This record gives sequence, C-alpha cells and structure tokens, in this order.
Amino acid sequence: MAEFKPFIPANAKLKDFNAKTIILGVILGAVFGSANAYLGLLVGLTISTAIPLAVVSVAILRVLTPIFGKSTILECNISQTAGSASSSLASGIIFTIPALFIWSKELGVDVDPSLFQMTILAMLGGVTGILFMIPLRGFLIVREHYNLPYPEGTASAEVLIAASEGGSSAKNVFIGLGLGALYKSLIKLFYLWPDKIVLNLPLLKKAQIGVATTPALIGVGYILGIRIGAIMVGGGLLSWVVIIPFIAHKFGDGAILADTLVYLKSRGLADGITTIGQLSAKQIWEAYIRIIGAGAVAAAGILTVAKSIPTMIESLKIGLKEIKSSASTLDKAKLRTEQDLHLKYVLIGISLVIFVITAVPGVLGQHTFLMMRFFSAIAIAIFAFAFVTVSSRIVGLIGVSSNPTSGMVIVTLLGTGLIFKLIGWTDLSGKVTALTIGTIVCIAASIAGDISQDLKTGYIIGATPRKQQMSELIGAIGSAFFVCLAVYYLGKAYGFGSDALPAPQATLMKTVLDGVLGGNLRWDLVGIGAAFIIPIVLLRIPPLPFAVGMYLPLSTMTPVFIGGLIKHIVEKKYKINSEEKGKDQGVLLGSGLIAGEGLMGVVIAVFAVTLSKAPKFLEIHYSTEWLGQIVSAIAFAALGWFLYNVAAKSRKA
Repeated sequence: MAEFKPFIPANAKLKDFNAKTIILGVILGAVFGSANAYLGLLVGLTISTAIPLAVVSVAILRVLTPIFGKSTILECNISQTAGSASSSLASGIIFTIPALFIWSKELGVDVDPSLFQMTILAMLGGVTGILFMIPLRGFLIVREHYNLPYPEGTASAEVLIAASEGGSSAKNVFIGLGLGALYKSLIKLFYLWPDKIVLNLPLLKKAQIGVATTPALIGVGYILGIRIGAIMVGGGLLSWVVIIPFIAHKFGDGAILADTLVYLKSRGLADGITTIGQLSAKQIWEAYIRIIGAGAVAAAGILTVAKSIPTMIESLKIGLKEIKSSASTLDKAKLRTEQDLHLKYVLIGISLVIFVITAVPGVLGQHTFLMMRFFSAIAIAIFAFAFVTVSSRIVGLIGVSSNPTSGMVIVTLLGTGLIFKLIGWTDLSGKVTALTIGTIVCIAASIAGDISQDLKTGYIIGATPRKQQMSELIGAIGSAFFVCLAVYYLGKAYGFGSDALPAPQATLMKTVLDGVLGGNLRWDLVGIGAAFIIPIVLLRIPPLPFAVGMYLPLSTMTPVFIGGLIKHIVEKKYKINSEEKGKDQGVLLGSGLIAGEGLMGVVIAVFAVTLSKAPKFLEIHYSTEWLGQIVSAIAFAALGWFLYNVAAKSRKA
C-alpha cells in the first residue's frame, strides 16, 4: 500500500477550532439531534447525521464569509464534528428514558426524571464514550485505515473536499427541511388529510396493512436502502398479515388472561371485551404481538452482540494495549495530525464520571444509596469500555446506522438486572437504577461510533485529532440540554408509548427489566418471538431490522420500504457505482425531510404543552374515510415523486 497522505498536509497551519465553528456546531447539533430524537421515538431507529451536517456546515460558513472571512475545510470539519455528537445523545436518551415515564403512568408512582437529570445522564454518557474512544484512534483510524472504511466518515470527507474545491451544494438539505416541516404542519396543525392509510384484508381475519404517509419515514427508507427496508417490512407483514390472523382464527374463542386484560384496560382498549376474538387487529398487536416482537428484538440484539464477541475480545485487548502504549509515548514529539488529547485528561475525566455517579444521589434515581451508586458506577465503566471498543470497530465496517446499540443495551440491562436480582434490588428503585445505567452505556457506545466516523473524516482531510476530540466533548455537553428538552416536550405532548410516539426501543427495555426483576413477563410469547429469529439467522438475513419490523406497526415500516424502493429504482436506472453513492442528492433531501418533520414535531409538542391540548388550527372532515385516505395517498405519492426526481437529476448530471 502506498503511504497515506491527508488532503491538508501535517505541516500546514489553517484555522480550525474557534468560537465561530463551535457555536455553529452546537446549534446544528441541537437542531439535528432533536429531529433524530423524534425519529427514534417514532420508529425506533436513528440515522447518522455526519453527511448532512458536513454539507450544511459548508453552506452556512460560506454565507457567513462577509462577516467572518473565508472559512477553511478544517473549520467546516470542526463544526460538523461538534454537531454530530447530538445524534448519539438522542439515541441513548430515546432508547431508555421514556421507559421511566411509562412506568410512572402504569404504576401510578412518580419516577419521571427531571429535565436536569436527563441532561446530566446525557452529558455523562457522551463524555464517557468520547474519552474511552480516544486511546483507540491510533489503531482503529490510523493503522486500520485500509481495512476499516468508516463509510459515513469517508463520505463526509468527500463532501468537505469537494466543497473546498468549489463543488457540492446544501440546497437539497434545506429544501427537504422546509418541505418536511410544511408537510408535517399540514397534517398535524391543519389536519388537511390523515397521516395514515389503512386497508383491511377481507380474505384474512383481522389482517391489516397500512402506510404512515409522513416525510421522515420515506427519507429514512431512502437513506437505508431497499434491502433494509424490505427486511423491515417483511417483519411487519409477518406480524400483521400472518400472526394476527392466526391468533384471531386459532384462539378467537379463548378467554383473555387476567394480566393481559388489566393491561389493555389500562390503555383504554378492552372495555366490555372478554374473548380474544372480540379484539381488533390493533388490540391483538398491543396484547400479544408487541411482546412477541420484544422477544424477537431481544434475541436479535443478543445474537448480534454474540456474533461480535471475537471483535469485542480483540478490541478490549487493543484498548488496554493502546492505553499502555499511549502512556509511554505521551512526551514524544508528534505531528499536528497525530496529536490526541493527553491521556491524563482521559483518566481524570473517567474518574470524575465515576465520582459524580457515586457521590450525587439524584443522578441515577431518587431513592438510591451509596453502595448501589458505587456499584452502578463500576458497572457503567466496565460495560461502557467494552461496548465503546466494539461500537467503534463495528461502525468502521458497516456504518453508524447499522450499529447494534440496542443489543448492547439489552445485554447491559440483562447483566445488571440479574446481578441486582441476586443482591435483592428488585423494587422499582432497582429497575430505575438499572435503566439509567443502560442510558449512560447506550450513549457512550453510540457516541463512540459517531466520533470514530468524525475522526476518520479528520484523518482523511488532515485535521488535528485533539481539536476534534475537544469539539466533540463541547458539542456533546452543549447540545445535551436541547436534545433532552425536545424529548421532554415530545413526551409531555404525545405520551411515550402512544400511537403518535410509540418509543419502541424504550418500551422494549422496560419489558426486559420488568421480566428480569419483576417476574411478570409473558415468557411464552417472548420465546415465540425469539424462535422466529432462528430461521431468519439461518437464511443469513440481518435479524435486528427484521425483529424491529415485527415489533412496530406495519404502517411505520411500509414508507421505509417505499423510500428504499425509490433509491433502488434510481440506482438501477442510472447504474450508480459505489463512489457516486456518496454524492447522492437524494440522501441530502432525505436527511432534510427527517430534520424538517422532526423539528416541526417538536414545535407542535411545545404548542400542545402550552395549550394543554393538541393544536388544531383547521380540520377538514371528509364525507367518507376512504376519501381522506385517497387525498393522503396523492400527497404522499407527490412527495415520493419529488424525491425520485431530485435523486435522478443528480445522477443525470
């Protein structure tokens, strides 16, 4: 292999880390992080924002040229690096914290975390993940440069280099942002048409298919592609077209178990109902499919992590080795492009995290004691270091969007929960503490994958790693409050676990802890869900997307598939090669659609909390339900057609 040379030589001195780039990064992080939080609460998935952030950073800094002067490629990189930290914070928060609000509602006990507690958890997780990743950079990013492609990081570098040479445009990100916000406002502020199309299949009892006609999901589908979209919709079809009709047909005359009936009544879904046959498709999904799907997701997550055990062991060895070697080479002269944050700051930072978790009573919960907090801090340090090393390596191969973070959290919750059960910490306080341990570990693992992509971008363009790491720390701390604020308001407005905001990952984590510590889980249904994953693995189909498809309503999966199908048609028609994929304007438009709907969702949530009701500035009542669904289908088809044309136009050029 020829010796690697960065785009900006190591001896070059360009502006990079300054107030302008950091402030812009934190603002962009708050915007894209809030949108990603909304997306994750809606569909259980988040996306990497590295590429759109690179494009938007270039565009905004270019607009600000008359005020601050011409910006360098390294300044754009610092803004992107600071901003992208927020996406990882969103993943960790939405995967766990909503479970606390759901417990409060179900049990009638106030365990709602305060906005302050959520923010502190986000900051601690972000700092832990970034600090643990720093000693690994020399091996994963530098020495493994030709073996670990880090797809989003490489694509972001291409965007920045093209922009510095006069190419690239952020136009479609902003068009998507405006279009996504407008579309969301038309269906959730003005109610011009319904946001879902539902079709009952008469030949199959209770079978139902549907499409959520929202811009964010079609954007997600375009970014993920046809394969993941097809796998996810396949899981949804299994639940809604096969399992639900089977339950209705086979067990229709059977009585609903008392625990299930209590659960359904608590959600206002089973008044006057005694047999399974009386349940609607949605009620069967609530009572049975949700738990079967949880078993499938848990099994898929554990299998994904188990498959990574060789990588985990290797990465742990590398991590320990790199820490030792870093300590012995700290004082040696290094080029600008080789300078990491001093190891003493890493050790001081981790020590402070452990101290804060142990010494401050309200961080993990309101009813913890010193020994519980100390044990929790040690568990966080162990699990976080293990999964940071795994996450950093995995995203190097498959990208941030495919990082099995939820599987890592499930393993953390199972491990912590089993130990808590042996000790006897099985009350609600134990559940809350175990969940907040999972929150910090989830954020740490997620942000480690994110900073790995950013450091790859910096390595290619010739950035200073130390300044990137500083900007990531500031970005994580600076945007934590705004991301948590968005999650807090969304929960207050829509209710976590509701149709409008399913919070699927958090509901799953709650189910895992209820089962391990409470013993009140339908393990038979969990086992059925886990059994479905066995043939999926044998067929070499990625189990996690399929399981998520089983777990979520089919209507949220179908637009993801449609977005992936649009991308597939464009690529097939214009014969796109792998290098051109990184320049796809459809990806930028899709990212904008996600951000636009997400931000408008937060705005609507603020309206709802302020007015104490869902805002309806206008509402159109159609004479028949199907007429409204036709209007919804036409509007959604127009959105898909526009996405196709933008993607196709960029290929024709």
